[in-house]
Amino acid sequence: MTKTEYENAVETLNSWAKAYYELDEPIASDEEYDRLYHEILEYERLNPKDISIFSPTTRVGGGVSEGFSKASHIKRMWSMEDIFNHAELMAWIKRGEKENLSFVVEPKFDGASLNLLYEDGVLVRAITRGDGVVGEDVTNNAKTIKSVPLKIDYDKRIEIRGEVVIKKDDFDMINEQRAKDGEMPLSNPRNAAAGSLRQLDSAVTAKRKLLFIPWGVGENSLNFMRHSEIMNFVRNLGFEQDEFFKILTTDMLDDAYKELLAKRDEKSIMMDGMVVRVDDLQRCEELGYTVKFPKFMVAYKFPAIEKTTRLLDVALQVGRSGVVTPVGVLEEVVIDGARVKSATLHNFDEIERLGVMRGDMISVIRSGDVIPKITGVFKERRDGTQTPIMRPQICPECGSHLLDEGVFIKCQNLDCKARVINSIIHYASKKCLNIDGLGDAIINLLYEKGIISKVIDIYSINFDDLIGIEGFKDKKINNLLKAIEDSKNTSLARFITGLGCEHIGEVAAKKIEQVFGDRWLEASYDEVKNLEGFGEQMAKSLIEFIEVNHQSIKELADIVKPVALKLEIKTNAFSGKTFVITGTLSRARDEFKSELESYGAKVAGSVSKKTDFVLAGSEAGSKLDKALELGVSVIDEERYESMKNEI
Repeated sequence: MTKTEYENAVETLNSWAKAYYELDEPIASDEEYDRLYHEILEYERLNPKDISIFSPTTRVGGGVSEGFSKASHIKRMWSMEDIFNHAELMAWIKRGEKENLSFVVEPKFDGASLNLLYEDGVLVRAITRGDGVVGEDVTNNAKTIKSVPLKIDYDKRIEIRGEVVIKKDDFDMINEQRAKDGEMPLSNPRNAAAGSLRQLDSAVTAKRKLLFIPWGVGENSLNFMRHSEIMNFVRNLGFEQDEFFKILTTDMLDDAYKELLAKRDEKSIMMDGMVVRVDDLQRCEELGYTVKFPKFMVAYKFPAIEKTTRLLDVALQVGRSGVVTPVGVLEEVVIDGARVKSATLHNFDEIERLGVMRGDMISVIRSGDVIPKITGVFKERRDGTQTPIMRPQICPECGSHLLDEGVFIKCQNLDCKARVINSIIHYASKKCLNIDGLGDAIINLLYEKGIISKVIDIYSINFDDLIGIEGFKDKKINNLLKAIEDSKNTSLARFITGLGCEHIGEVAAKKIEQVFGDRWLEASYDEVKNLEGFGEQMAKSLIEFIEVNHQSIKELADIVKPVALKLEIKTNAFSGKTFVITGTLSRARDEFKSELESYGAKVAGSVSKKTDFVLAGSEAGSKLDKALELGVSVIDEERYESMKNEI
């Protein structure tokens, strides 16, 4: 990097930082920001005399919005150094000789930092981080956050610091409402939290379901020797704490990182790494600070799952129900180790909501095995080469005119090749009838040769149909015919899922199987609508599907003979009770959940007055505290096992 390139990079990064921190409208992904930041950092390490006074490496966070009055932190709020792999973690530990120390580790939640000042037990001020010295006074907004106590049982002055976040489900609900109101969607939970915290109208903040999770203190007169003791004290004042809070030695850090990374998708709050902090406060004091970071703590970042790339084109896919789905064709990008070339755009209303055009720079997110999804458009980076994406009028497969119903655009041609083939592919897939050897390519081949034209034709395939087809030898033919035969006598839930009824997936199919059994085809609209987790849309979809395809379903069922598996409820002390499971147990939580459901119990995700029992393992956190506060019965595994035999 030359000096000119360095100065340009500083200018670019500052513009990205302003959009991210001050305007809450990011124009670059976290991965892009981190990469450019570290390029600047490396240049400055090699050329210390050239460091610009405007360099973002000399700042913490962002500036202060003119919409709020400014307020100073009593003790400075620091940022954290980022590390990205095991080698960088070990290098950080060796600096300052931290090898034999204990560390506190917890999730690094992706939100907006907030400093709460309490005097005489009363919340007197709430300040955003700002530049670390001066932030924005958002006290009125902070008071609307239910997890921020207005009073605490501690009469000395104390600054309690933490992250303001929005749960992923709440974020989705906010965007759904904004779409209904004709408003632009919020880009991600982090920016939604920051923007909500800085609303001039506190009534808007109150509606956003913000959550405050503390991670430290500033000004205080506490006499604890360890950070973990401080956080236990803060939690006991009535603040939230995540279940993943551990005190570990050096050799345990990587395993903890892998454990937390594995929970990335299941966590209700978006997190982007793990905080590693020296527990001994005296040692923290000795280690001190750099210009920007404390030397006693670091953010061990997760691999990026949201990246920036270019939308090259939009391809059209026709599904088994005839719905035409737009799929973004992307400039290839690697996300969390996977090469991503396409991403879902859901429907054309979503394209209009995003305001995306061909040639746009977009942010794309991939989480686990979930299909990559376009989450935002960097409109500020348009260069005039972009072109609009028009709603299609002609089916890309059969050429017939499409029916535009608003959200859904459908091909009505029942003989459309895409509809037929996709319905067969779905039926034979692993989560449905699981016919091994009958994959996409084979189904397309058999369709082209006229051997199958609809789902039921699968069961008419014989040896003579396949002999002579390229790639089909005796063993392969016999294996396929056996897999087709083995698909008979499957569970009714798999059979229903395989039929491909709109809005009826695996979970809904299991519920239909359990409640209606073999009489599911005769179930009424009201009966279906009243099922737990169902509603008008699902009930209407199922009943209409049955009416249109009743005879075809009967003919297929006569061949397959699906078996309705009834959930056997064993009566014991847990029957009809509501459970919450927390902490580390000897078995996976899903095992306990399935077992409890087999006893007729319900497993909830949070503790309330309606909770009957909390099953608590080691390192149980805030859920255990909540149970004790509400007087809910807490049992350990030993007590759980003994109660299973009680009637």
